[in-house]
Amino acid sequence: MAKRMVLMLSVTILLLTALGFVKYRQVETAVHAASSFQPPPEAVTSVVAKRELWPSTLSVIGTMEAVQGVTISADLPGTVAKIGFESGQTIQKGDMVVELDTRQERAQLAALEAQRDLAKINYGRMEQLVKEGVISKAEYDQATAQQRQTEANVAEIKATIDRKTIRAPFSGILGIRKVNLGQYLAAGNPIVALQALNPIYVNFGVTQQAANQVKIGRNLHVSSEDLGGLKFPGRVSALDSIVDETTRNLQVQATLQNPQGKLKPGMFVQVELGYGDNREAVTLPASAISYAPYGDSVFVITDLKDPKGQTYRGVRQQFVKVDGSRGDQVAVVSGVNPGDEVVTSGVFKLRNGAAVKVNNKVQPGDNPAPNPQDS
Repeated sequence: MAKRMVLMLSVTILLLTALGFVKYRQVETAVHAASSFQPPPEAVTSVVAKRELWPSTLSVIGTMEAVQGVTISADLPGTVAKIGFESGQTIQKGDMVVELDTRQERAQLAALEAQRDLAKINYGRMEQLVKEGVISKAEYDQATAQQRQTEANVAEIKATIDRKTIRAPFSGILGIRKVNLGQYLAAGNPIVALQALNPIYVNFGVTQQAANQVKIGRNLHVSSEDLGGLKFPGRVSALDSIVDETTRNLQVQATLQNPQGKLKPGMFVQVELGYGDNREAVTLPASAISYAPYGDSVFVITDLKDPKGQTYRGVRQQFVKVDGSRGDQVAVVSGVNPGDEVVTSGVFKLRNGAAVKVNNKVQPGDNPAPNPQDS
């Protein structure tokens, strides 16, 4: 019995030892396979970097502003008796906008004109009598003063009537009407906005580093995606005298022709300002740049070696300095040399040393002046 138990234990131990050895070999093989595993190459597109002439332009956001713009308001209180415009129409300087009720003032004017006429007659009589010595000089002076007083009263009431006829101070385009017939207006109540849109201003800021390059008379272009990519030429007309302490920007104002009134005050626009001679730069599609807080970079395709010493096509991450953009392109001033093959799409899934496979059947845009179909 004891021999049988010893034999069974020996067989069991031998069996467990064999199973443990097999499992150990399986784990060792898996670890070795994992350590030598190479992920499949990532599919990317690429472009060979080349050097081109890059225009020295400054691209900033600007705000349109009317050369002349006011909110027409009531000068004196009164009731609206007549409205001489429609919302959004073009109006000329001096055209009547709103006329307030002046019936009371006109009645006062009639009474004052009667007093003026009487004072004028009395003044004529007194002038003759003083020459004949019938009245004293003091009586004549009093008649003179009375005549002048009535003239002043008439002029005052006429001025009041004129002020109740509100006219356009300059030619331009009216906004939305804010008054109705019969409405009482207090002094200062708004009636309608008036903007002169041709020419028109664009205001924008430039950094203090670029401020010395901006001169009065320099040409620029203004565009907006909302206007189908149309470009409006203009010239720098004024520079602010101080640099803003908060943004360290200098405010610049340019004047543009706007004959069709497509540019409206308050619009945000893209301003492209030329400020120097063209320079050479390596141009790349904007999609090739990997932007990060610690620095912008690209992935350069080159021949690398794996741990076994075998050569493969992989990428090397290279930090770059970007200086300006136009359309689909960016200008790289350092970090990439002409002739380098740079990844243009798929950069988000790459890491330094990753294997890649180039497929350039479909490539991202690389046009300095793209014209999207939906613009």
